[in-house]
Amino acid sequence: YFRNEGSLTSTLRTLLFFTALMITLPVGLYFSSKAYVFEGFLGMSDRDSYFYAAIVAVVTVHVVLALFVYVAWNEGSRQWREGKQD
Repeated sequence: YFRNEGSLTSTLRTLLFFTALMITLPVGLYFSSKAYVFEGFLGMSDRDSYFYAAIVAVVTVHVVLALFVYVAWNEGSRQWREGKQD
C-alpha cells in the first residue's frame, strides 16, 4: 500500500513539474526571444519577430512534451521492474 502511495506522489510531482514547465517555458521563451534575440540582436521587424518567436515557442512545447514522455516512460518501466521483483 505505501509503495503504491509513494509511486502516486512521484507521478503527481512529475506531472505538476512538467505542467508548470509547459506553461512557463514556451511563454517566457516567446517573449524573451522576440524582444532580445529577434528584435534586439538580429534587428528584425516587429512582424517578422512574431513569426520566429512563435516557432521558438512551438519547438519548446514539443521538447517539453518529448521530455515528459521520456521521463514518464522511464518512471513507469522502473516501477514495473521494482514491482516485478517483489
